[in-house]
Amino acid sequence: MMTFSDSKERFSNRVEDYVRYRPGYPAALLDLLRDECGLRAEESCVIADVGSGTGLLAEMFLKQGNRVFGVEPNQEMRAAGEEYLRAYTNFVSVAGAAEATTLPDTSVNLVIAGQAFHWFEPVATREEFSRILKPGGWAAMVWNHRRMDTPFARDYEAMLVHYGTDYLKVRATYPEAHNVKDFFGAARCRERNLSYSQVFGWDGLAGRLHSSSYAPTEGHTNYAPMMAELKRIFDAHQEDGRLRMEYETKIYFGQLKSSGINA
Repeated sequence: MMTFSDSKERFSNRVEDYVRYRPGYPAALLDLLRDECGLRAEESCVIADVGSGTGLLAEMFLKQGNRVFGVEPNQEMRAAGEEYLRAYTNFVSVAGAAEATTLPDTSVNLVIAGQAFHWFEPVATREEFSRILKPGGWAAMVWNHRRMDTPFARDYEAMLVHYGTDYLKVRATYPEAHNVKDFFGAARCRERNLSYSQVFGWDGLAGRLHSSSYAPTEGHTNYAPMMAELKRIFDAHQEDGRLRMEYETKIYFGQLKSSGINA
């Protein structure tokens, strides 16, 4: 069984590939948060990016002038985020977790988690998010889900199932819509979908795979056959040496307290 404590160290040996090859998020995410949650492009609108990792999501808010607290429990990932975002004076790196952010009471306008909420313990996390949100603040959970409706996507998924160290267990932790709605309370949860994609050459596709916590590392029994299968998949589906990985970016958002982010 997967445990919430185990999740905090799963990416320690994958930081470099995570920084280089993990997908970012569509620019339309900021438009959605502005329209639906009252997000403002100013320093006084404070963001807590929980499970901030290497800083891919935090950077979107920093670029528009927000103050961002990047809360990350994994030391290696946190250090990578600090290095990646070192030019942004509005970024504050925090050694904390979803269940215990260490942030002050009523200190942030928006709590967001990118590709991370499924690793959180939901009851303690809801209590902690409610504590740190300003009255009327919002919470949002974001995932890039690989689309499964292309021949490449189906082959890639079959490879993960066959060779991944614990891929099926990790996949099972991804919440269904009703799980996230339970977190917010069904009446308060809203859902939107956006499109996103990455284009890879062979090295990029290999790096994208290596960034995943369930991919066997060099020396593991499954490593060599997995890489052989990945090369077969790349050769079968590439066009001019490039291959596109398509995502559906799912956003769940709602309020845990009263309404209005501008409070």
